[in-house]
Amino acid sequence: MTSPHLPLGREVAYPDRYDPSLLFPIPRAQARAEIGVDDAAPPFAGHDRWHAYELSWLDRGGKPVVATATLSVPASSPHLIESKSLKLYLNSLNGGQRFASPEAVRTTIATDLSAAAGAPVEVAFGLPPFAEGDAGAESIDGLDIAIDRYGPPDAGLLSADATTAVEETLHSALLKSNCPVTGQPDWAGVRIAYRGPRIDRAGLLRYLVSFRDHAEFHEQCVERLFVDLQARCRPRVLSVEARYTRRGGLDINPWRATPGTPPPPPGRDARQ
Repeated sequence: MTSPHLPLGREVAYPDRYDPSLLFPIPRAQARAEIGVDDAAPPFAGHDRWHAYELSWLDRGGKPVVATATLSVPASSPHLIESKSLKLYLNSLNGGQRFASPEAVRTTIATDLSAAAGAPVEVAFGLPPFAEGDAGAESIDGLDIAIDRYGPPDAGLLSADATTAVEETLHSALLKSNCPVTGQPDWAGVRIAYRGPRIDRAGLLRYLVSFRDHAEFHEQCVERLFVDLQARCRPRVLSVEARYTRRGGLDINPWRATPGTPPPPPGRDARQ
C-alpha cells in the first residue's frame, strides 16, 4: 500500500476535532486475489475484532469521559480499516465536539466505521476478559526442531496424515509478520482449531515462523493462513484466530473459519 493518502508511515498532525474522514479503508479484494480467493465468494466467514484501550470524549458539560471499546468488522465487508487511521479517528473524539451521552458516542463510532468498512460494524463499550491459559489449546512452540525459513510464507511446509482424523486446537505464540508500509514488526498468538486429517505439527510450526520476514496486514496474514491450511491439509472444519499485540492503544484479532463455524469466545492474551 503506497497511496499518498495513507497516514501510515508518515508524520500526521494529532487531530484536535472530530473527523471521520481520517478513517482509511483498504479494499480486501486485491490481497485476496493474490492468494486465489474470490472476494465475492470467499471460502471463509469471520470478523476483525479490535480492542480500543484509549477512548475519550467530552460530555455535554465539557468534562472528559474515558472508556474502552470492542469493535467488530465483518470479514464480508469490502474494506478493512487501516490501523493508524483508526487510531487517529478515535483520538479525534477527544476534543472539539461534545456528546450528549455515551450512547451518542457509540452510535457515532458505529456509523462512521460502518461507512468506511462498507458493512455494519458492531461497537460495544468494554473489553473481553483475559483468556485462561490457552483455553484448551495445545502449544506447539516447545517442539525441538530446526528452522531456517523466515519468509515468504511457505505453504509447502504444511502436510497432514489423511489416515488419522482428529479434532484439536493448536496454539503458537511465535507468529510474527511486518507492516507492509513501515516494516515494523507485528506480533501475535495464533489458535488453529480443526477437525480432519492430523496436521503435522513440526511442519505447521515451520510454516508459522516462515511469516517472520513477511510484509502483510494482519487481516491478510490470517486469510493466507486459512487458505494455505485448507488447501494443504484438507480439514473438514477449520478456524484460525490471531491475537496481535497492542500498538497505539489498539490491538486486532482477526478470525477466519469454515462458514457456519461458531466464533471462538472473545478473549485477550496476556501480551495484549
